[in-house]
Amino acid sequence: AIILVHWLLTVWGCMNYMFPASYAWGNFSVLAVGIWAIVQRDSLDAIMMFLTGLLLTVLTDIIHISVFYPPNNYLTNVNRFSMGMAIFSLLLKPVSCYLVYRMYQERGGE
Repeated sequence: AIILVHWLLTVWGCMNYMFPASYAWGNFSVLAVGIWAIVQRDSLDAIMMFLTGLLLTVLTDIIHISVFYPPNNYLTNVNRFSMGMAIFSLLLKPVSCYLVYRMYQERGGE
């Protein structure tokens, strides 16, 4: 569910061309590592890389949103929706990090 929600929010966040390609590449590559973590249920490395990637995308999303947020007179409805979904994804990532950390502990991590 975590990967599906973040995938949908990232797709909606990329609907406009306000963010550079690094926003999409960063988020989608972390989601790919998340799929790897789902497939290999016994791997601590996969879940730890997914958690680390989520934490890094929190930082990069903050940078992307703060640098590329347009002035109010350039915000169309699509831009406003896309930025809103990117901000919502950013706000949801700490909750996702907590849930992934709980999965890490369930798999035997310390």
